[in-house]
Amino acid sequence: MAVVFVQEWNIEPGDHATANYDAVAERIGRDVRPDGLVIHTAGFDDELNVFRILDVWESEAQAQAFIDGQLMPVVMDLMNDADSGFDPPHRQSFYELHDVIHP
Repeated sequence: MAVVFVQEWNIEPGDHATANYDAVAERIGRDVRPDGLVIHTAGFDDELNVFRILDVWESEAQAQAFIDGQLMPVVMDLMNDADSGFDPPHRQSFYELHDVIHP
């Protein structure tokens, strides 16, 4: 069953800084295509004042394998670097999708 993995960070109104996102993307590699990833999105929701990452995965197991094996080691390095200013998301969760239409 396809799932969504969503992460949100609270932002100050109008703050569109992407330094943390860019640092993670640079370390992982922008050309990485994890097994099971259908689509990755990231952007600002100015109405709710959040930066949101929303990924669609073929399965939660595939998403969790990427999160544990590739994403979290990078995130932990950044969080342990006192100069990075990296904050964990304020919200993150999985949910199953009822339907996915592939182009």
